[in-house]
Amino acid sequence: MISSTTNKQVKYVSALVKKAKTRREEDLFVAEGLRMCVEIPKDRIHTLYMSESFAKGKEANALKNGVRHVELVSDEVFRAMSDTQSPQGVLALVRQYHYELDEVTKTQAESGKPALLMVLEHLQDPGNLGTIVRAGEGAGVTGIIMDASTADIYNPKVIRSTMGSILRVPFVYVEDLDTALAKLKSKKIRMFAAHLDGKNSYDQEDYKGDSAFLIGNEASGLKEETAQKADIWVRIPMCGKVESLNAAVASSVLMFEAARQRRGL
Repeated sequence: MISSTTNKQVKYVSALVKKAKTRREEDLFVAEGLRMCVEIPKDRIHTLYMSESFAKGKEANALKNGVRHVELVSDEVFRAMSDTQSPQGVLALVRQYHYELDEVTKTQAESGKPALLMVLEHLQDPGNLGTIVRAGEGAGVTGIIMDASTADIYNPKVIRSTMGSILRVPFVYVEDLDTALAKLKSKKIRMFAAHLDGKNSYDQEDYKGDSAFLIGNEASGLKEETAQKADIWVRIPMCGKVESLNAAVASSVLMFEAARQRRGL
């Protein structure tokens, strides 16, 4: 059992929690909590860490069954490793997922179902990103495309916000967003920019075919040159003095409108 916070494994986990560079170099991310760890495919778990108290509980045996590397740590050490206020006593180091742009952008002709893509430009808030991933799974999003300046999807705050959806929704970072948008256009995926100057209300457009929503930075929105590449600008009408919505809320409104239309409602 690991009983010292100076143990090299404890320092390693802490580095993975705190540093995106370390996560990239090690090709791992940290997933914490019982619900999240239960959902992770066993073959993707690099190491499972359990606190002494958790290991005595009924969930411990089923959780560690099939995992090659399991480490027991003292409760004090686990609190030092944890990124949460009230740790549950279990966390996993998980092998990162990698997707290619072609996988993420499959159209109806390629996969049998219409694409529903989220394209995120310079989104900075980890909570927003995680919520978009989670809501995206619920709305049937088929892929998420992010520019290189968008927050790290393996940030622990993002992981927690996804509630497991990170394990199932394909995503890709692109160095050149313009090139990625050109690819969508070549595949005849209609691009809708969420924009305050949108011509039509979001619920007046047709999203039943291959579609992508372009979402910009929380403070400044989409860059003008990015917005200009969209086929259509759409707006979400507001009451009162509210000018716009949080990026994750706006994304959810758009995604679930597409989902509603695709259900034939």
